[in-house]
Amino acid sequence: MTQHVRFYQTGSFAVGNRLLPAEARTVQSDPTRANSLTSGHRACRGCGEALGARYVLDAAMRATGGRLVTVNATGCLEVFSTPYPESSWRVPWLHSLFGNAPAVASGVAAALKARGRTDIRVLGQGGDGGTVDIGFGALSGMFERGDDVLFVCYDNQGYMNTGVQRSGATPPAARTSTTQAVGPAPGNVFGQGKSAPLIAMAHEIPYVATATIADLHDLESKVERAMGLHGARYLHVLVPCPLGWGSDAAQTVRIARLAVQSGLFPVFEAERGAVSAVSPIRHRVLVEEYLRPQARFRHLFEPERRADVIDGLQAIADRNIRRFGLLPGEQT
Repeated sequence: MTQHVRFYQTGSFAVGNRLLPAEARTVQSDPTRANSLTSGHRACRGCGEALGARYVLDAAMRATGGRLVTVNATGCLEVFSTPYPESSWRVPWLHSLFGNAPAVASGVAAALKARGRTDIRVLGQGGDGGTVDIGFGALSGMFERGDDVLFVCYDNQGYMNTGVQRSGATPPAARTSTTQAVGPAPGNVFGQGKSAPLIAMAHEIPYVATATIADLHDLESKVERAMGLHGARYLHVLVPCPLGWGSDAAQTVRIARLAVQSGLFPVFEAERGAVSAVSPIRHRVLVEEYLRPQARFRHLFEPERRADVIDGLQAIADRNIRRFGLLPGEQT
């Protein structure tokens, strides 16, 4: 039997889908995929957010049979995809302010419910600035009310659209335009910031999950799972930014994978406030292997190695591994 194979992602693991049954292949390997974020946008080369948005929206479109409305906060994703009068979106798409995307998404869901259109689902999305910081009050309200919205945060750990400023998701010791690599404690301060997934869990909503662009099957399955539920749901996706992180544009997926393998970004699912599943680390690496390819951490290695700071970041990763049970025998 001859099987026609169309390689949409040359050079990626997606081509391996031809070895799987059709129902187990990723959305990205499907020639009939929605292409929700299509060509023509102005994202930087190697943009993790562009990959994440395409993966998430295409998976959500398949899960809903194409009956989806998307609400987008101001930020990189909005700016590079819709320079007036152009748009790269092929889904019903609304642009809101920087801080009110969750509220607007809640309003869309309420309007659809009032019209009896329970067949149409709503997805809100934004970067970490519009989610973790400016829009967090609206997001918490959405969680409290149990509005029927999946909200997705594409976390590139800073305000990349406005000049690479620090956000509440910026990791310790990272250099940004507002946390310069100067003084005895260079970069972002240890002990500041917040974990949006853990705060979402505290609301005891039906579903919270983290994911990265490095594991396409995992990301798509979590989107599908979330769209199969009702009520407030939250998905937090790590999307490296070559511009803001000072990394090679060709290494975006690899760096996302190193974040997981080092333990700095735990990948898990939670239901009603309790962790229900974790993605174990298969090949553990030291935090230093994740830090070195990024210019935002270069001051930890030049002109001399800052072992004290690197050890502090390693301690955070070690705690994540124990806290979420990412390695056998490491859970406390």
